[in-house]
Amino acid sequence: MVDQIKFLNMLQGMGVDFFTGVPDSYLNGFCNCLLECVPKEQHLIAANEGNAIGLACGYYFATGKLPLVYMQNSGMGNAMNPLISLADDYVYSVPMLLLIGWRGEPGREDHPQHKRQGEITLKLLKLCDIPYIIAEENKIEEQTAWAVDMARERRKPVAIIAKKGVFAAKEKENVCDENYPLSREEAIEVILDSLPDNTIYIATTGRATRELFYLRKKRNEGHGHDFLNVGAMGHASSVTLGMAVAGDNRLVVCLDGDASALMHLGAFSMASKVKAANMLHVVLNNGAHESVGGQPSAGHKVDFTKIAEGAGYRTFGSSVEDRETLQAALKSFVTDKGPFFIDMRIHKGLRGELPSLKVSHEEMIRELMNELQV
Repeated sequence: MVDQIKFLNMLQGMGVDFFTGVPDSYLNGFCNCLLECVPKEQHLIAANEGNAIGLACGYYFATGKLPLVYMQNSGMGNAMNPLISLADDYVYSVPMLLLIGWRGEPGREDHPQHKRQGEITLKLLKLCDIPYIIAEENKIEEQTAWAVDMARERRKPVAIIAKKGVFAAKEKENVCDENYPLSREEAIEVILDSLPDNTIYIATTGRATRELFYLRKKRNEGHGHDFLNVGAMGHASSVTLGMAVAGDNRLVVCLDGDASALMHLGAFSMASKVKAANMLHVVLNNGAHESVGGQPSAGHKVDFTKIAEGAGYRTFGSSVEDRETLQAALKSFVTDKGPFFIDMRIHKGLRGELPSLKVSHEEMIRELMNELQV
């Protein structure tokens, strides 16, 4: 594992003093080092990876200095548009460092949603003419110097690829607080208890999928009413709306996260286009990127309820902060219909003994589709 403070000091010594990106579990040691050691004005956790590339471009235009953008390789799709239509040397030739966590690396066991991205990560960089180096702990100083020199000399993005363990903390930190009474798992169970048995649930990528899955096991319930959106961060509400408008009148509920909702906030606007009376969008809002290390999001700084109202959702009128108010909000949804939105404020903290998902995605989607298409 790289000494994160030494690496940061090395970057700063080479003139790299602006950092932005989306936290990743493979980079959580470095991300947490940035939180501790870099002023807030010089480190911006972005809504999505394309947002981070834009921020880095703006910083370079204003200062002429080399920025660094960090991301998981699953975020390369979000980053590609500004990388090739803004930063590319056919356009504005913006030098920057890209620090990319390599999930799904060929030859290493990983979740199915990372497999294809892992296979094409280096191919995408080659296709976009982005030079890269695969980080090695004992060579990181010379590799970083090469990447910085290459970015400046050729005025283009250059990538440092991070395998598992190179930039990660020894243990993922479990960041806890007591700001709100309910955990995410407890809030999900209140929702399961409050809505009809035939309700369909779409859980966003990360911890929500695991908690929904194991809550079903704890309750001796099947998984035929659940969709686990294990990848595609930020798109769970779109999947939910697609099901709502295409299906029958049964309730369809999105169990979203605050960082996930912010990643593609434009999806909120679809509520104004389609009056999906059977759709409920719940943001389980702990103000953190909890699944990858607990780094802060903007979830507790924005008013999701006002955004949702402006986008065409019906709402409870304010955020929800406890069991009783959540139950009242759910009752309003069932009575008044939607599309309905709830900003459910929850506290941070992971239940450590919850295992990773090991499921057959083919079987799960077949079971759900059979349920939806009866």
